[in-house]
Amino acid sequence: MTKYAVQTTDSQPLLHQHGRQIQEFGSVRQLPVGLSYNARMYSCERVNLLLADSQILYSLYKKHHWLMRGHTFYQLHLLLDKHAGEQLALIDMLAERVQTLGGVAVGDPRHVAEMTRVPRPPNGAEEVPAMLSRLLEAHETILIDAHDAANRVAEMGDDGTNDLLVSNVIRTGELQTWFIAEHLVDTPAVRA
Repeated sequence: MTKYAVQTTDSQPLLHQHGRQIQEFGSVRQLPVGLSYNARMYSCERVNLLLADSQILYSLYKKHHWLMRGHTFYQLHLLLDKHAGEQLALIDMLAERVQTLGGVAVGDPRHVAEMTRVPRPPNGAEEVPAMLSRLLEAHETILIDAHDAANRVAEMGDDGTNDLLVSNVIRTGELQTWFIAEHLVDTPAVRA
């Protein structure tokens, strides 16, 4: 039988540590990014709202991907998972933009739930058209806000945030909206 000795070297992890909060949510640090405090603060606030809504949209995509049913199951199962992956990439870009501006990105799911403007779905499974409509409504909430935020941050001189919102959030959201909306068109499957 092998006996194990308790190691007392520097390789032992220091577990159960607690530290002080070093930056409050809703504040921005001074970083040399060529933008005023007010521009950075405003951009962080707007991007964090979009970040919260996008995290909820990502979760809706995953939920509906798992709960998909019916004759279009395979196509929608794959499409919703693809869209979820694209939303996950946007979430990372949005969070990193907040950090780049000196802010604190919203990340805790409980905090996200407090901030989001996307309505909560039922806990159970919905019919497919209702799930798709729910995704479209979430997209529209995000797109309306992203268009407004892009214009306002551009007015404040924040070209980086404007570019992120226009080139990534808006373009991706519009394309995903189109793909989902086309599944709600009532056309015959076999004959014209």
